[in-house]
Amino acid sequence: MTGPASGDEAPERIRIDIWLFRARFLKSRALAADLVNRGHVRLERGGQIVKIAKAAHIIQPGDILTLPLRPVPARIEVCAIGERRGPPAEARTLYRTLDIAGP
Repeated sequence: MTGPASGDEAPERIRIDIWLFRARFLKSRALAADLVNRGHVRLERGGQIVKIAKAAHIIQPGDILTLPLRPVPARIEVCAIGERRGPPAEARTLYRTLDIAGP
C-alpha cells in the first residue's frame, strides 16, 4: 500500500508548548503555553524572526528559538521533536544550545 496512510513517516512538526514541555524547559505544558501566549518567545526560520503569540504555533527541526528562561535570553536550535517527556538526558537530545542572544 502506498500513500500517507502507509509507512511510519509523520511530518516532524509539533506545537511549541508541547515541545517546550517535552524538552524540559518548563515544568508543565500550561506554563509553556503561558510563556508563549505572553509573547516572550521568538522564532527564527529561513532568516525571518517572529515573535510567537500562540501556544499552538507549529515548530520543526532546524527552527531557532529565543527563550527568556535565564537572566540573558537563550538561543536554541530544535533538533528533534521527541515522542514523550523523557528523562533530562533524553530531553537534551531535542535541542542544541547556540550563542547567547543580546538584549
